[in-house]
Amino acid sequence: MPLDDLKDRYNPMNLVNVATWQELLDAVATRLRAGQGFSVATLNLDHVVKLHNEVRFQEAYQQQTYVVADGNPIVWLRRLMRQPVELIPGSELVQPLCAMAAEMNVPVALFGSTDDTLSRAADRLANAHDGLRIVLCISPPMGFDPDSTAADETLQQVASSGAGLCFVAMGAPKQEIFAARGCDIAPDCGFVSIGAGLDFIAGSQRRAPKWVQQIAMEWLWRMASNPGRLARRYGACAAILPGLAWKALSAASGNKPK
Repeated sequence: MPLDDLKDRYNPMNLVNVATWQELLDAVATRLRAGQGFSVATLNLDHVVKLHNEVRFQEAYQQQTYVVADGNPIVWLRRLMRQPVELIPGSELVQPLCAMAAEMNVPVALFGSTDDTLSRAADRLANAHDGLRIVLCISPPMGFDPDSTAADETLQQVASSGAGLCFVAMGAPKQEIFAARGCDIAPDCGFVSIGAGLDFIAGSQRRAPKWVQQIAMEWLWRMASNPGRLARRYGACAAILPGLAWKALSAASGNKPK
């Protein structure tokens, strides 16, 4: 869809096509059993801001097999639409999907972050899930372009490794673009975009305490830990909320957003 249409008429909340944890886990299990590739993206407000401005990101999102709600504002907006969904953070997908992969004997690849983080995350995941086979760990260089020849070569490595599941930890929009291309180049592998998920597991980054998550203030905890990098991002997210709320209410009443 053209960029102007996305800004003026398109409701990005409709990108979410999986409503619950169980629905997602069942869908992934079916794909893994059949050896069929797929991709999972986790929509949050930062992604919505980028979707308003980056055509390539729009294209990548429209190619995702499954999109879930990652962030309480997305969950709240869907409630306004009277189409409720569960909160499914990308970083929380790693452990249950690794458990599934271990049970099904599906090889796993890790892509993104740093060599040290990948090594520690791989060790911790293997210790946590008996029988888990991590067959490939790749940390991309600085400035990695997911649309480049180097990305093609990396995806061919993923395909050659026999991995049936690949966790992509680069941040948006690179990870979603990489995952979308992965479905073409490594069609037997499932690509799951997880942001900082491997960093949390390795201990390279610390996630907000559970009580902060429970009161939906993880964004504030993160901004306080790195205000220089995140204040502008969260400001942009706050700025689009009124328009998104209007679109959600319009969708709930059956009217076309204006």
